[in-house]
Amino acid sequence: MTISLLKERSGNSCELCKSTTDLSVHAVQPATHPANEIVVCDACLVQMGKGAETDSQYWRFLAEAMWSAVPAVQVVAWRILSRFKNESWAAENLDMLYLDEETVDWAKTMDEDDVPAAVAAVHQDSLGSELQNGDTVVLTKSLDVKGSSLNAKMGTVVKNIRLVINNTEQIEGKIEGQQIVILTKYLRKQKS
Repeated sequence: MTISLLKERSGNSCELCKSTTDLSVHAVQPATHPANEIVVCDACLVQMGKGAETDSQYWRFLAEAMWSAVPAVQVVAWRILSRFKNESWAAENLDMLYLDEETVDWAKTMDEDDVPAAVAAVHQDSLGSELQNGDTVVLTKSLDVKGSSLNAKMGTVVKNIRLVINNTEQIEGKIEGQQIVILTKYLRKQKS
């Protein structure tokens, strides 16, 4: 499809976020698929790019874009929502998104170079440092432990943490002999 036809189809705006600035044509992989081009803005392109630190909050507009009649836009929406399927807003939209069988097959088929950088779940502390099983962390806020009279004070050191597998926002650790779940936004990794 020519650039002028693509811009006409898109209303001369990004087919994802509706921005009208810094537009370009993006080929949705695999490149062999027919009608695989969409119009995107630079901001969306950067967020989609391999190696970009993808911000899940940026993509909230996909709740609207996913209803596009353009299969290539649907494929991009499905792939991005799938990156964040552990977050409730994305999971809800993914559950509502209806794609025909051919489009689902396309969405699931990605070239090696098209695999999103954010696919691997990464646990990060409040400062953005990556957490690993066995790390030691320090609480950055005093926390009341639900179902217990325990109050974990700010500055408490939690050793030998375990990552919660399907939730990058939680870790498990022992405080005063009690195993608890702690939100990663309330801790920082202790440097060794």
